Amino acid sequence: MSGPLTHTVATAPVAERRSVLRDPSFLRLWAGTTASGLATWAMPFVLGLAVLDGTLTAGALGLVLATRTAGFLGAVVVGGVLADRYSRRAVVWWSGLAAGLASPVLAAGVGRSVTVMALAGAVIGAGQGACRPAFQALTAEVVAASLRQRANAAMTLSVRVTTLTGPGLAALLAAFLAVPLLLLGTALLWLAAAAVPPRGRHAPAGAPAAGERTGFAAEFAEGVREARRHPWFLAGLGALAAVITTGYSATGVLLPLVSRDRYGVETVLVAATTAYTAGALLGALLIARWYPRSAGWAALAGLAAYGLAPLSLWLPVHPALVVAAYAVAGVGIELFNVPWFTATQREVEPRQLARVSSLDFLVSYGLAPVGLALIAPAAETFGPGPVLAVCTVVCFLAPAAAALVPTTRRFASR
Repeated sequence: MSGPLTHTVATAPVAERRSVLRDPSFLRLWAGTTASGLATWAMPFVLGLAVLDGTLTAGALGLVLATRTAGFLGAVVVGGVLADRYSRRAVVWWSGLAAGLASPVLAAGVGRSVTVMALAGAVIGAGQGACRPAFQALTAEVVAASLRQRANAAMTLSVRVTTLTGPGLAALLAAFLAVPLLLLGTALLWLAAAAVPPRGRHAPAGAPAAGERTGFAAEFAEGVREARRHPWFLAGLGALAAVITTGYSATGVLLPLVSRDRYGVETVLVAATTAYTAGALLGALLIARWYPRSAGWAALAGLAAYGLAPLSLWLPVHPALVVAAYAVAGVGIELFNVPWFTATQREVEPRQLARVSSLDFLVSYGLAPVGLALIAPAAETFGPGPVLAVCTVVCFLAPAAAALVPTTRRFASR
């Protein structure tokens, strides 16, 4: 596989690729997705600060985050159907508006009512879930096909920069502002995410006539059938689900334990997580300019690189190797994400793109909590070593198995 991956192919003139950063419509879309990503990240972090100052209990935080996840998973399917049925821009508007209006309710409930906070968290999660497939489909409308890889890389860059710099900025603001005020700041971010993005070119199909009404389930099933027409998509999604359920979950749960028990310091935990984000930032910069000939194989190789993270926790290696493994895993995950999103936007039938994207988010986001819930009991029963060993093997083998599907070589059915 190394031969094809060492070559690049120019899919558009260099000057044309650069023009995406000068396109006002794309910059508006980028600003909107960045605002939604920042608001999504900030909410659990700010509530974590409330736990630290005693305003909120850890149990209450867990409940609010659980209802947010439930809202996300429920709305991502509905949002995908609505974004294919109506204007993608309208779905972004209403979902961002819902999350923006629920954020002050969440702020009002801090220290007063966990029930109010949980309900507000569910609405915020629903807004987040509904806007994700709409944003994916809107990108395909706003950005020309030859420019989408660079556009997707620019969007993920903003997410990684936020993740890298956000904790320090939030902690600094927390020294001057109370938690409810910080949550009101997330409301402004959601309103910006709703208002800033441009209109796309999608011609809404509209609601089916009364005599031919099929319902959300049937329309989502139509999107599933569209996904099944693309073997590379099913193979890649299966590999991603396996890596998230095992490797991502294992590293999230067991890294703090290994950092404490093996190395006796929390520095490894902080350094590894920072290295992962920095690696992802580097990966996004790389894939913004690198167009591998066998894009699918390159992406799956990047996904398999995540196996280095549980491998480094499994083996008794120097802490510097743990940090390095997390950095490589971060690079690899973006070498997968950007071509994956770009291929989906290129290959899927445009009128069903939001539904196929919602299937992607439903599987990837839905399996993460399952893995997190299973890893800790498994480690207590069998020990961390065997669990990390299994997760390492799965992370390496799942992308390799996906690469055996013929159409995965270029993430293209044609």
